[in-house]
Amino acid sequence: IKEDFEIIDKKQIPTATELKHEEKEKTEEGRWSAPILSLAKKASENLALSYGNALKSASLVGLIPKPVSTDSTAKTSARGHAMEERANLMNMVKLSIKILIQSALSLGRTLDSDFPPLQQFFVVLEHCLKHGLKVKKTFIGQNKSFFGPLELVEKLCPEASDIATSVKNLPELKTAVGRGRAWLYLALMQKKLADYLKVLLDHKHLLSEFYEPDALMMEEEGAVIVGLLVGLNVIDANLCLKGEDLDSQVGVIDFSLYLKETQDSDDKQDGGITAVLDQKHYVEELNRHLRWDFNLCTVADLQNKIDCLEKTNSKLQEELAAATDRIGSLQEEQQQLKQQNELIRERSEKSVEVTKEDTKVELDTYKQSRQGLDEMYSDVWKQLKEEKKIRLELEKELELQIGMKTEMEIAMKLLEKDTHEKQDTLVALRQQLEEVKAINLQMFHKSQNAESSLQQKTEAISSFEGKTNEMMSSMKQMEDRLQHAEKARHAAEERCNKMKQELAGRLDTCRQQMSQLDSKCSTLEKELKSEKEQRQTLQRELHQEKDAATLLKTELQQMEGLKKELRKLQDEKQQLEKVCEEQEQALQEMGLHLSQSKLKMEDIKEVNKALKGHTWLKDDEATHCKQCEKEFSISRRKHHCRNCGDIFCNTCSSNELALPSYPKPVRVCDTCHTLLLQRCSSNSS
Repeated sequence: IKEDFEIIDKKQIPTATELKHEEKEKTEEGRWSAPILSLAKKASENLALSYGNALKSASLVGLIPKPVSTDSTAKTSARGHAMEERANLMNMVKLSIKILIQSALSLGRTLDSDFPPLQQFFVVLEHCLKHGLKVKKTFIGQNKSFFGPLELVEKLCPEASDIATSVKNLPELKTAVGRGRAWLYLALMQKKLADYLKVLLDHKHLLSEFYEPDALMMEEEGAVIVGLLVGLNVIDANLCLKGEDLDSQVGVIDFSLYLKETQDSDDKQDGGITAVLDQKHYVEELNRHLRWDFNLCTVADLQNKIDCLEKTNSKLQEELAAATDRIGSLQEEQQQLKQQNELIRERSEKSVEVTKEDTKVELDTYKQSRQGLDEMYSDVWKQLKEEKKIRLELEKELELQIGMKTEMEIAMKLLEKDTHEKQDTLVALRQQLEEVKAINLQMFHKSQNAESSLQQKTEAISSFEGKTNEMMSSMKQMEDRLQHAEKARHAAEERCNKMKQELAGRLDTCRQQMSQLDSKCSTLEKELKSEKEQRQTLQRELHQEKDAATLLKTELQQMEGLKKELRKLQDEKQQLEKVCEEQEQALQEMGLHLSQSKLKMEDIKEVNKALKGHTWLKDDEATHCKQCEKEFSISRRKHHCRNCGDIFCNTCSSNELALPSYPKPVRVCDTCHTLLLQRCSSNSS
């Protein structure tokens, strides 16, 4: 950061309470230029005071004495230094992620590798990963790279294997730093950077090989950074790794980007305040760094730095003045745009009112014209419907005249076909009856054979049951014998024990008796062995009898299965008998239908003979009713008789009857009505 520094007295430095009070007043004012200027001036004053004191001490002493401190003070100072570094890095990460998301959303497209906020984000993230790294000594020299811990992700998370292989396959990367940068690019493109770093933080015992205990990745700040990185899943990045020199890139943070961002964002007050506070913390951190490094610098270096800082201070002041001018011009433009917007709104409202009135007038005229047209359309539509009805009636009468002849011929042919088909079905049904009878005889013979085999098997089962009862009784007898033998053995053993106790003191005198007792014992043992062998044989016989019983049970189950089959066959026989009865009934019904169809054939033939003499009169040929001889007019309309084909008035043809050529009852004249009724009565009798 470019800042100006001046050598001032300690009295001019504000206290912490004054700083807080000034910050509150400036946030209430809502202008960004004032807090930035004040912070820059205070930072420059702090740094200038430290450098002024250093110069005075150097001029008095001549040489800069080295600070003398104990181990405890050194450790506490190192811890404080690490704490400050972690806090500064955390603030920079927050700033870089916030500005990256805001700029990406404002652009509304995928980000390239040339996008400055994205480049600065990767630089800040690289600084975070490098913080507290242990130095590894090799034969070539000392190695300190953040790609080592990133390689662990491949082992802990198998999804990251694609990134590791693609990074290793890039021929342009020759250093571990370049591979680490490529790995970060690919993880961001996959939108899994936060997930992979979370996996690393969950295994801190593995990270302890690469990081110091005070490192950022080993503390709570690492988890906070992972939470902030989750917000980057909103961004779509398209980063090309080919052609980029990732090995030789210099990781320097450009703070001017964040300063400009805070100056331009006038509408976002909350985000700007946090950015200003982060900048203040960073300036204070720079001040502490300069104090820490002051003891190691020479007087000449300090003078050079002061000159450089004065130059940068003048440049910063010029930039701040230009920024304030820009802010004023932008505010004036904003006011002008607001006035123009108000004028445009007034004009648009007036035009909308005029158009509304015009549309209302047009709607009224359209409704009036539409009503007249609807009335005209309804009249024309009614006339059309009447004409269509008349035409449809005429077409129906024509179709009826044509269809009479064709239907009669088709009905004759269909009846002849039905008679032939029914005769064929009668023959086929008789053949099926004969086959069913043969099947019934076969089933009857099979059922008789099955009943005989059942009787034989039941006798065998009864004989087997008697044998099993006998075997069970013999088994019980053998068990009784075994129990008696065991009791005798126990008694003999008790006797032997008693004899041994009595003859314990008389060994010399009773050796002969002992030999006799030994012989008796041997005989008893032989008897026991023989009894054991008999018991084993009895057990074998028991097993054999059990096997025979299981065989008998299986045969019984088979017999039950045969009984079930017999029942099924009997059920099938009953079903076949029912089928036979149904077929006989169907044959009887078929005979009745045949007789009825023959009668209908005769009726149709008679109707055909009667119709051959009749012709269908045209409407133009008849002017008077054939029966009452009254003249036809608009009130007295013409009607055809569907039987004879002549034309009659409504009174003479008001009757309706069902004819064989029509499915529904149709109009018939009085004479045809009486004739057809007489014919029906004769047919029914």
